[in-house]
Amino acid sequence: MKKWLLILGMITCLSTAVACGQEEKDYSEQYQVTREMVESYVTQEIAGMDEIVKQGAQAYVAEDAVMSNSVKSWESALADMGGYQSIKDISYIVDEDGIMTINVAVEGAKRDAEVVFILEYSVTKGFEATSVTTTPEFTFGELMIKAGLNTLMGMGTVFVVLILISLIISCFNFIPKIQAAFSKKGKKAEASVDNAVAQIVENEAVQEDDFELVAVIAAAIAASEGAASSDGYVVRSIRRIR
Repeated sequence: MKKWLLILGMITCLSTAVACGQEEKDYSEQYQVTREMVESYVTQEIAGMDEIVKQGAQAYVAEDAVMSNSVKSWESALADMGGYQSIKDISYIVDEDGIMTINVAVEGAKRDAEVVFILEYSVTKGFEATSVTTTPEFTFGELMIKAGLNTLMGMGTVFVVLILISLIISCFNFIPKIQAAFSKKGKKAEASVDNAVAQIVENEAVQEDDFELVAVIAAAIAASEGAASSDGYVVRSIRRIR
């Protein structure tokens, strides 16, 4: 048991030593970066972003992608901060590749926020900002409430979609009935058309018979008067031979 405890202690010591050895090294002196420079830069940038939002001058920085995104992030965070008050703390570090990360804790009327500046170094231009993001700081309770609301919204959306799908599936039962109703209407329409055609044909036949009867009568009258019928019918008298 003691051996296992000794081994565990050695592993813990080695892990701590490795973690300490992997601490990020600061190259601020190599790139001639001082705290005064960083504080001056950060103060001017934050004041500038806040003034742009107050004046509603976002359109003037629309062509500068980095500045435009920075102002949008700051404006979005201000709604939760309740207004910018002051800078509380500044920390920065420069890595071997000349990328400087500045973390700024700012105080708001409602809650604090963190502004993170990412700057890259070039020989011709020096340090230039590539990203500026502002994140409001929420308490654990607020984060849990937000997570709960997001979960409820997600579950509600899923339930609504499932209800819609079930309604659509239930409507499939009415499709055969609708088709049957339309097919019956079609058959009735065809039957009525057939009846109408049959009646027309029957009426024409009756009319033809009537015309023939009239012609025969006219011919008989003409024969009795000694004239020929205009319809070509000839009525001859039949004499019985005794």
